[in-house]
Amino acid sequence: MAGLQTPRRVGATAVHSVNRFVFSVPDIVEAERFYTTFGLDVRRSGERIDLYAHGHPHCWATIHGNGAPKQLQYMSFGIFAEDAEAFRLRIGAAGIGCAPHPSSDGSGLWLRDPDGLPNQLVVAPKVSPSVKSPPATLPRARDPAAAPMRSKAAQVRPRWLSHVLRYSPDVPRMIGFSEDMLGVRLSDKSLDVVAFLHGAHGSDHHLIAFAKSDKPGLHHSSWDVGSLHDVGMGGEQMRAAGYKAGWGLGRHVLGSNYFYYVRDPWGSWAEFSYDIDFVAPDHPWHAGDYAPEDSFYLWGPDVPEDFVTNFEPAAV
Repeated sequence: MAGLQTPRRVGATAVHSVNRFVFSVPDIVEAERFYTTFGLDVRRSGERIDLYAHGHPHCWATIHGNGAPKQLQYMSFGIFAEDAEAFRLRIGAAGIGCAPHPSSDGSGLWLRDPDGLPNQLVVAPKVSPSVKSPPATLPRARDPAAAPMRSKAAQVRPRWLSHVLRYSPDVPRMIGFSEDMLGVRLSDKSLDVVAFLHGAHGSDHHLIAFAKSDKPGLHHSSWDVGSLHDVGMGGEQMRAAGYKAGWGLGRHVLGSNYFYYVRDPWGSWAEFSYDIDFVAPDHPWHAGDYAPEDSFYLWGPDVPEDFVTNFEPAAV
């Protein structure tokens, strides 16, 4: 298989995956409906839901309902067991350790990033891709025609989390933190407006990303699907359910993936993504800095006016 040559990048003390992202919303029932419609396996317990991808054992996200405006609470990253002590020493030397988030299980190492957000480092299996995501095999629905009848189209079910893009008031500062403390590597950026970073042990073009805003927050989560058909059909299943605000179908430049974004009830976005670039641990990826007009998207409809509007409240 193309992509992975070694199980990890030799000599790199780095997170290997986004283990989980955690945020809160005013209405957990609406969150359950949105992400179920999106095609995820949503498991609810009281005022909490956990997000799984169909057929995958890992929990990618937790959402808490608390009656307050939507807010990103913390990020959790997976690390290898043999790196835990090095991370503990790194965090201690930088003096940025913090208490576990009260909604977490308290495990792992905790550090606060320059935007004030708690980050958890926990020993966990690598769940970021270790090879480029393969295309799905699409069966022919009718002989000899390939497309199914509209009423017979199957629900799109994302395969796994590709990446999380956060808002930040200082993108260059978050690049430095992510490289120095988390060990991830810059893939590409555009001035101080947006930056994409990949995992040193192999990941999609971006594991995490940052977009400039006046305050921190969650811009979008991106979910891998197996075909361009699934990207388009995913957008259609959301529109049919009443989630009509979106952007796509289109293709990005940085990362190269095909996309459709749907706006959630709280002003952030969830993305159906297909065919994103992959960076292997032994690949000498050269990060570029590109003009905004030449780096955002290759083709697609006009960008919604509020696509990069951060609706989260400022942290108290």
